[in-house]
Amino acid sequence: MDSDDLRHRMERVGDRFDFGEYEIEAYLAVLDHGELTASEIAEHTSIPQPRVYDTVRKLSDRGMVELRESRPMRVVALDPDEVFPTIQASLEEMVDGLADRYTTPSRETEAVSLVKSRPSILRYLETVIESAEYELVLSLTPELLSRYEDLLSEVCETGVAVELLVTPAASAPSPEEYDYTQVSTSARARRGITTPVMAVADGTRSVYATQSALTSDTEHYGVIFNRSALGFLVTGFYNTVLWTTATPLTEDGHERPFPRRYASIRRCLKDLSDLDREFYAHVEGRDVKTGDSRTVHGTIADVAVEPTGEVATLTLDADDGSVTVGGRVAALEDIEAHEIHIDTKPITR
Repeated sequence: MDSDDLRHRMERVGDRFDFGEYEIEAYLAVLDHGELTASEIAEHTSIPQPRVYDTVRKLSDRGMVELRESRPMRVVALDPDEVFPTIQASLEEMVDGLADRYTTPSRETEAVSLVKSRPSILRYLETVIESAEYELVLSLTPELLSRYEDLLSEVCETGVAVELLVTPAASAPSPEEYDYTQVSTSARARRGITTPVMAVADGTRSVYATQSALTSDTEHYGVIFNRSALGFLVTGFYNTVLWTTATPLTEDGHERPFPRRYASIRRCLKDLSDLDREFYAHVEGRDVKTGDSRTVHGTIADVAVEPTGEVATLTLDADDGSVTVGGRVAALEDIEAHEIHIDTKPITR
């Protein structure tokens, strides 16, 4: 429903329910008696006689009563079961239109939120996609892919690396039918209607929901991680469970220049493994042993990543010696990386 239609419907519904005190008194009096003359309405209510005619004509204009132009004029009650269904239908259509336009208020102070409204989940998905600065991973149904197609195309054009999972695979358009390179850097399809709908921007802001939360009228919830350290749970689940069990549709849809930023060490090491040249890195994260914030920069000496992505290690030749870097909740390496900057020339910060 476009803005003009919605505004017109709101005005119509508002007019139907814009009852003043006199209109309410007159309407209830007529309902109680079935029909009344203007004089009788004045007798049964506190409405001044000169105001009765204007009052009942307003009720008639709204389809609440019928005026019989006899002498004297009679005001006849109409069956509410016949009057209000049309108002109810207009109200429901108006509410649906408002829900489609609803933008959930930001919750910058809340690290984790639960939402159960379909429009809110959809809006959060859009917000996460829009917020991506350098890395975006997401799992969408074909319908949602169509909904966010233009937005994803815009995100790709800004240089963001977009890893797209389309589910269920049986409904996903084939690469011959659909140009996935316009909306993603890499795309895969995964079987199963149990695959969740989700999006993670830059490893920090994410939304997770079941497919049924967007298609069922029953109560299902979406989970929002708003720049929360817990957001890595969604990324980790996506990387190790969803992406690795999906079928490739397209790879390397966009050539990304250096320098690059990464939230996922798995994605960083995959890119570096495919390129035979010298690279430099600046890593922001925390010390695995102490938990203190730690940054390090140096020449990349080695990359080690298992095909499953469960183990991924970056080794740097730094000023103070060799340093190993792992992903979120790293245990074997020296540093847990939160953000990785890669360039073809030395990085000094």
